[in-house]
Amino acid sequence: MSSRTTPPHEIVERALDLSTADGCVVIADEESSANLRWAGNALTTNGVTRGRTLTVIATVDGKEGTASGVVSRSAVTADDLADLVRAAEKAARDGEPAEDAQELVTGTPASPDFLDSPAETSSAVFAEFAPALGEAFARARSGGRELYGFAHHEMTSSYVGTSTGLRLRHDQPNGTLELNAKSPDRTRSAWAGRSTRDFKDVDPGALDTELAQRLGWAERRIELPAGRYETLLPPTAVADLLIYQYWSAAGRDAVEGRTVFSRPGGGTRIGERLSELPLTLRSDPAEPGLESAPFVIAHASGDTASVFDNGLPLAPTEWIREGELAHLLTTRHSAGLTGLPLAPDIDNLILEGGGDRTLDEMVAATNHRGPCLLLTCLWYIREVDPATLLLTGLTRDGVYLVENGEVVGEVNNFRFNESPVDLLGRASEAGRTEKTLPREWGDYFTRAAMPPLRVPDFNMSSVSQGV
Repeated sequence: MSSRTTPPHEIVERALDLSTADGCVVIADEESSANLRWAGNALTTNGVTRGRTLTVIATVDGKEGTASGVVSRSAVTADDLADLVRAAEKAARDGEPAEDAQELVTGTPASPDFLDSPAETSSAVFAEFAPALGEAFARARSGGRELYGFAHHEMTSSYVGTSTGLRLRHDQPNGTLELNAKSPDRTRSAWAGRSTRDFKDVDPGALDTELAQRLGWAERRIELPAGRYETLLPPTAVADLLIYQYWSAAGRDAVEGRTVFSRPGGGTRIGERLSELPLTLRSDPAEPGLESAPFVIAHASGDTASVFDNGLPLAPTEWIREGELAHLLTTRHSAGLTGLPLAPDIDNLILEGGGDRTLDEMVAATNHRGPCLLLTCLWYIREVDPATLLLTGLTRDGVYLVENGEVVGEVNNFRFNESPVDLLGRASEAGRTEKTLPREWGDYFTRAAMPPLRVPDFNMSSVSQGV
């Protein structure tokens, strides 16, 4: 019987039974996905895929400490299980003691659905979305626009079993929609994206209307030089910047003086005010609409994750509380090493600033004389300086000029140089928080909710020819 036809909970149990190591963790990820793609107002492809990845983590105790060996493989048959387990054990026995070694987690209550079949997605997830997309094609065609893009939905059921008795399971749906509208001559382009759990809350017609408005704005072209401009960052751009900040918030790195969260002279900036606005950046595995795994699922160890923490329960965590830095990312090992509170990585991110204005309302409230830029999204984001978390990147698919509360045209694209930590300190307004899809990091991190931000002096460091 193949690994594909053998229930995942049985695969986990068989692998644990085969283990001869001092400790063992087995993670079976059952994955299915469905997708639609379109170009020029017509569907081009669709498909459904399924697969399974099995990860075995073996731990071996020795005189100098505990070593770990991690091996992940896909398409493993039941007959291949012994080889996979032995490979993980050999990696542990041949390796040096693991710096992050801890006793494997115990005591987490078993998931009541651990023995159930994995959840699966299919093309049926698009049952309501696809007809609405067809109507959007027709409207775009009559309006002289061409729509391009794709919709992707996946379901991952993760089964985690350990030699210490944990039997845990989490189902994670994940959907993304990216939609581009272009003028027939391809000189104008606008983008919109959404994240969703089931595509029932995504309206392609409303997105097409939004994109049509942006293409209309782009009929007037205005060239601006590089410089510092008041800038309205939409939720997607805020998400891209703060996700990178989140990934850079390892507590141990901060204690060792290597990040923007290190305090000069030693220690961390926890307790320091980062923003005059009452901004709260938080994660919560039970956040409605952004639900994520309520326990640690770690396929590898790194700065913010440890394979020894698999199964550790996760709790709501505030990273920034009312403008003050409250927590940095830690594993059990790094928390013990640094004395910082235990705060494991959680797979969603929410920023709240107390504002209630939408992005459109923030545009309308821009009544001063100086130029104000409205961004669509950011891309090609790269780190320049970890000590300040200075990032560089490009604007894309529409930068617009706002004057006296109205968008008056499209301007050229820019390269920017900014630190998200500095931006939080300089932001003068935060709008209403809403679910959003980060453009740059949407392949890795989709569960985000952010407000639009007004920054009085965003650094557009040079003009870019990007689209």
